[in-house]
Amino acid sequence: MDRRKFFHASILTAAAASAAAQDTPAEQPGKPSNAPRFKLKYAPHSGQFSNHAGNDYIDQIKFAADQGFHAWEDNGMMKKPVDMQVKIGKALEELGMTMGVFVACGGGSEFVTKRDKAYQDGLRQKMAEAVECGKRVNAKWTTVVPGRVQQKLEEEYMMATVVENLKVMADVYEPAGMVMVLESLNWWTNHPGMYLRRIPQAYMICKAVGSPACKILDDLYHQQIQEGNLIPNMEKAWDEIGYIQVGDNPGRKEPTTGEINYRNIFKWLHERRYDGVIGMEHGLSQKGIEGEKALIEAYRWCDGF
Repeated sequence: MDRRKFFHASILTAAAASAAAQDTPAEQPGKPSNAPRFKLKYAPHSGQFSNHAGNDYIDQIKFAADQGFHAWEDNGMMKKPVDMQVKIGKALEELGMTMGVFVACGGGSEFVTKRDKAYQDGLRQKMAEAVECGKRVNAKWTTVVPGRVQQKLEEEYMMATVVENLKVMADVYEPAGMVMVLESLNWWTNHPGMYLRRIPQAYMICKAVGSPACKILDDLYHQQIQEGNLIPNMEKAWDEIGYIQVGDNPGRKEPTTGEINYRNIFKWLHERRYDGVIGMEHGLSQKGIEGEKALIEAYRWCDGF
């Protein structure tokens, strides 16, 4: 049977078993469901539940918690006012939710070419600011994207510079208990020319840096496009993977809308006792209330292994 059809055929049974009630917020916007927690820490972003919860950021977090999500993610956290960061951190703590990544550093071509003192002092400052933001929102992980390819420079020189710069950054993070997670981005659909694009490449870099403050962010949407072989690559790189993000392909929407068997992947992660966050870094396949219902149903079904 087609996996998408099977998903729709079985979702009512799965929803009844998991929610143990008919009046969920997917049926009645804004009403808490007290739904059981998901087995894994799927982390929504702000805006994914705005039709149910409204535009208030904290209300969206509360709605996600009511649905059984127990993590949250916000790439733009460092751009928010300090008082808002404190408010978000307090809300997450009260709800027993884990804060996922925010972006700390998205280097340009300089990241693969420069390693002078002035440049590295700038990296230290960025990471120090990220540490302070992390304290306010109770975050452990931040995303780092190590720049763009410099076509006039050999690969080995670029790697040496990337590793040295990451060591400088790790020196700031390690004493603070923070972890920068390196995101490999696909060339073929979204990010042509980025230096870091494959999981084996990220693995080699993390081994060279040699710090618990430098790990891999395995975004399975990007890796399905770039190289595929998702579970075997996670298996091989497992000791350096610190964080996971998801989105189906093609389209970068919620699981069950594309070709990736996320139910099987989530089962594998659960069996590996993965206790980290799984960032829901994708759009919705439908608009409005119906799109948010479909999002919740998709994760509930994929979590029903």
